[in-house]
Amino acid sequence: MTNHILGIDIGGSGIKGAPVDLDRGEFATDRHRLETPEKSTPAAVAEIVAKVAKKFADDVPDDAPVGITVPAVVHHGVVRSAANIDDSWIGTDAERLFGEALGRPVLVVNDADAAGAAEMHYGAGRGNDGVVLMTTLGTGIGSALFLGGELLPNTELGHLELDGHDAETRAASSVREDEDLSWEEWAQRLQRYYGHVEDLLWPDLILVGGGVSKKADKFLPLLHLRSPIVAAQLRNDAGIIGAAWLAAHRENHA
Repeated sequence: MTNHILGIDIGGSGIKGAPVDLDRGEFATDRHRLETPEKSTPAAVAEIVAKVAKKFADDVPDDAPVGITVPAVVHHGVVRSAANIDDSWIGTDAERLFGEALGRPVLVVNDADAAGAAEMHYGAGRGNDGVVLMTTLGTGIGSALFLGGELLPNTELGHLELDGHDAETRAASSVREDEDLSWEEWAQRLQRYYGHVEDLLWPDLILVGGGVSKKADKFLPLLHLRSPIVAAQLRNDAGIIGAAWLAAHRENHA
């Protein structure tokens, strides 16, 4: 148990948590999921997070930190955006909020940054010391950028303006579903997006996460980029695992 850290991933529909075995990069026990409150204010979400944490009170050390993801920019513990969460989060000191709710140290991070950290340390990015871009294709497009294995937080590259549009409104996985695009049609939009991003950053590797990564064989072979582009490996577990890893290594990533 000594190397088990609790990770909690706050999403639009569910709040999920599990103790993470940091030696192996996997859940130490089955995850627990509760519904995200319909009115997802900070106080309402903190109440659910506390319930998830209580479920694992006997599975992690009493003084161990907790890593928590939110779908927003998090700057020194304070939430600064609210693209896919309640607007009342903007300006909320999330680390103080959750720290008081849980009674232990807390690290709050952007959800894509957490997923990227998991992939870098346990998944498809492991051992790559170059420029690595992690993207999550879902309701929007999340991004996480690494150099030498170190995270540059809150890159928000899904919100680049592309052809007069916010990029994620054209190329997110949800857009493919909403507009009933074929894999080929969607791949054309992804080609435009990833081509633009690699011209800006020249990454050594691009990782593609999010639920749609389970079907990576349907669209990744249709992309033609300079950079290698591969599916993430940890799928929906990445946010919890990465949040726990970052919390455990906070002194190195403050």
